[in-house]
Amino acid sequence: MKSILALLALVALPVMAAEPTLYGRYEYIQLPEIGETFKAKMDTGALTASLSARDIDTFTRDGDDWVRFRLGGKDASDKVYEHKVSRISKIKSRADEDDDKDEASVAKRPVIDLEMCLGNVKRTVEVNLTDRSSFNYPLLIGAKALREFGAAVNPARRYTADKPDC
Repeated sequence: MKSILALLALVALPVMAAEPTLYGRYEYIQLPEIGETFKAKMDTGALTASLSARDIDTFTRDGDDWVRFRLGGKDASDKVYEHKVSRISKIKSRADEDDDKDEASVAKRPVIDLEMCLGNVKRTVEVNLTDRSSFNYPLLIGAKALREFGAAVNPARRYTADKPDC
């Protein structure tokens, strides 16, 4: 009887969902391809991740869409990065919620696939490039990336993961 129960328990294990890892509202995220670690805001209200960039210029290389950019923010270097574009994102924004809903403006942003390291977990995540220099955090981690990391966010906590070590 014990062996039957043990067998049933093993069969049921894959069906049970893994608990998400709990992170704080702000975490350190390493971008190995960029060679930097950023303080990031974990934002369940945003769909995609966003990285602060300036001098964003799309171009074609060997028939593929590419983007050239510099990191945004007051402490950013002038180093130029080039990356293949995975898609163009269309972001709706409204200056005021009371405005006519038909008058929402649409911003087009290049989206690239970047490796991210959170704690000791590494994932490839879609990241749109936009000027976030007026925000406190140059990197925003949206819902898609949070799902990739199997993450849940406790807004009352900060920097719960160890410094990135992938």
